Amino acid sequence: MTRSEFDDIRAHIAAEEGDSDDLLQIARTLLDDLEQARLREATLRARYLGLLTAARATVASDAVGDPNPLTFLRHELGKAGQVPSGDEEVVRILADARTAEELLAHIDEAQPTRLRTSARMRRCAGAGRRLPR
Repeated sequence: MTRSEFDDIRAHIAAEEGDSDDLLQIARTLLDDLEQARLREATLRARYLGLLTAARATVASDAVGDPNPLTFLRHELGKAGQVPSGDEEVVRILADARTAEELLAHIDEAQPTRLRTSARMRRCAGAGRRLPR
């Protein structure tokens, strides 16, 4: 939804005052929550794009032999206060990265296999089933 759509909905809700105040209050709350969620998503997307751009610039910088290819990534992480600052933190971050790698590797393996249902079961089950007359 665009900002103007949110404003249009708010104006419509404001015009309906008095009829069902409880429902209108719920609608306002839901609209505010939706707008906040949309703002959080936009912020996360922007941060992700910044990190992705920094990562790509770091790899490109390394590819051309730059003596300090991590400059872009350090800068981006520094803006968010995420540069590791001690040996203990570095060890924890590397352990977390290894664990995440292992978990991601097992996601593909752990996909449940779907049991095939027989044709007879498919005909008998479901909301569209009709009883004989």
